[in-house]
Amino acid sequence: MHGTPETIRRILTQSGDTWAVVGLSSNERRAAYGVAAVLQRYGKRIVPVHPKAETVHGEKGYASLADIPFPVDVVDVFVNSELAGAVADEAVAIGAKAVWFQLDVIDEAAFARTREAGLDMVMDRCPAIEIPRLG
Repeated sequence: MHGTPETIRRILTQSGDTWAVVGLSSNERRAAYGVAAVLQRYGKRIVPVHPKAETVHGEKGYASLADIPFPVDVVDVFVNSELAGAVADEAVAIGAKAVWFQLDVIDEAAFARTREAGLDMVMDRCPAIEIPRLG
């Protein structure tokens, strides 16, 4: 299992409320769009990260994690598995506290590297599914 219930709870309740959502664009048909809306409803500040750097759900977008001029607590990853490891490495580099790989985003080596760097990490799960379960 790639994210114990304790880790999931800690990321959602204690890691902080600024979530960079990598792969979030204004395309309403993409999963990232709906998940970001759920995170906002639960009080998270979402930061869209996408090459287009679009404003989404009222929040200014950035082309990369490195471009964000303020601290990010959690990096939520909606890119395909082949690209996800590099995003996890960027999350470590910017000082994030946690990385969350969405459903079907799997990179075992990145999971190990991120955990070794001291970050909490969840893989192949969805925060929009997990956060309502916290009660």
